[in-house]
Amino acid sequence: MSAAPTAAAPRRRLVHGRRRGRKLRPGQQALLQTLLPLLRIALPAQGTLEPRRLFTPPVEEVWLEVGFGGGEHLAQQAEAHPAIGFIGCEVFQNGVVKLLAEAKRRALANVRVFLDDARLLIAALPEASLARAFILFPDPWPKLRHHKRRIISAETLDLLAFALADDAELRLATDDADYLAWMLERATAHPAFAWLAQGPRDWGERPPDWPATRYEQKALARGRKPAFLRFRRRKRGSSQRGGSA
Repeated sequence: MSAAPTAAAPRRRLVHGRRRGRKLRPGQQALLQTLLPLLRIALPAQGTLEPRRLFTPPVEEVWLEVGFGGGEHLAQQAEAHPAIGFIGCEVFQNGVVKLLAEAKRRALANVRVFLDDARLLIAALPEASLARAFILFPDPWPKLRHHKRRIISAETLDLLAFALADDAELRLATDDADYLAWMLERATAHPAFAWLAQGPRDWGERPPDWPATRYEQKALARGRKPAFLRFRRRKRGSSQRGGSA
């Protein structure tokens, strides 16, 4: 068994940016009052949160999306994989109601949401309890003084390495060249993760099982080239570059 990460585990909120945008319409307000209480995740006061117990009917495994934006990727994945439980983390209320609307329209029983800093939830998960994780088009915080706000960090990767099962996949995406270099530097240096790319096509083109997001569409409309990165969680106890996880 790996030791639980400690550097990033303290439960303190680190989220920056807006939590609300345009005023919600009456139908969206109704979703917050009726559907959200059924799907919302609350962290235990102490101990761990077993993610599969959040779902009825039972699921085979659990996938996590950090910062799901408008929820289009999460909703499509949940519809395509009804036997998998999906946890989406998002603090922007307008994005949350969009996912709720999709969950209602598609009758998704395998979606749950967490409305706070995703790192708080990941820190509460048992070891090897996730089968896949996504961090797609996170805010690049381009100003140098804001780089410390970037969600991709050694501390976040430590948390994910603990929560992801052996051979689980971590998917990252960005259209910001500086953030791409930042992601690659940190993820490839982490001993728990192996980059799956063997050539430019493996990260320059979105895989068929990776639904598009509005952020990708916006990037393409602006002439920006998105990058799609896939990493595998190395097996625990195996020989790893830089040491054992």
